[in-house]
Amino acid sequence: MNLYPVRAIYMAEMARTRRTLLQSIVSPVISTSLYFVVFGAAIGSRISEIDGVSYGAFIVPGLIMLMLLTQSVSNASFGIFFPKFSGSIYEILSAPISYLEIVVGYVGAAASKSILLGLIILLTSNFFVPLEIAHPIWMLTFLVLTAVTFSLLGFIIGIWADGFDKLQLVPLLVITPLTFLGGSFYSIDMLPPFWQTVTLANPVVYLVSGFRWSFYGISDVSLAASVAMILLFLTASLATIAWIFRTGYRLKP
Repeated sequence: MNLYPVRAIYMAEMARTRRTLLQSIVSPVISTSLYFVVFGAAIGSRISEIDGVSYGAFIVPGLIMLMLLTQSVSNASFGIFFPKFSGSIYEILSAPISYLEIVVGYVGAAASKSILLGLIILLTSNFFVPLEIAHPIWMLTFLVLTAVTFSLLGFIIGIWADGFDKLQLVPLLVITPLTFLGGSFYSIDMLPPFWQTVTLANPVVYLVSGFRWSFYGISDVSLAASVAMILLFLTASLATIAWIFRTGYRLKP
């Protein structure tokens, strides 16, 4: 792998983040903090703790995961869609750059932004509730794997989309609802048995649960199931991207 083109794409994407700092970093942090204040105040006053963890601390992993999923998809999809929209994708495709290097550059930049946002929100949460991380290595592992996996998904969406409206279709209508219904703000053990079974069909449940386990050692599903689900997402995304570059599906505007 030639690291020079990877670095060029990566630095160009990170430079765009610096130019739009308010939109890229500040806005998601404020939005997530508002979620924390509203849910913590509205529901926290009625639910003191869940599985021995205060409600305010309990929702922190879910809020980080909500931001991580949506921002990873949005950053990566816009990153590859804009060259298609502007026509500069031809310069990238005609340059001596392999498809792998293109993916690593764009996905690496999107994942880096999401990981940075996740860490900032984690630090911000300390101003609201005391936090403890029981398994920091696992926490970072889930953070990085989730950011990379959903950045790959965002890359796929950016190639599939033929307009700006489609870029937000999956994050708004699929990922956000699944995250809200995936145990981000509650334990699925609080649901009736029927709805517990239905909720287990939601793949985001496994991501949120595994990430929460890394904080407090509690989860709604086993750690093995959480790891298997994220690896399944990762494998499926990589296979789809390989097919896109092999067939040339919608690579050009």
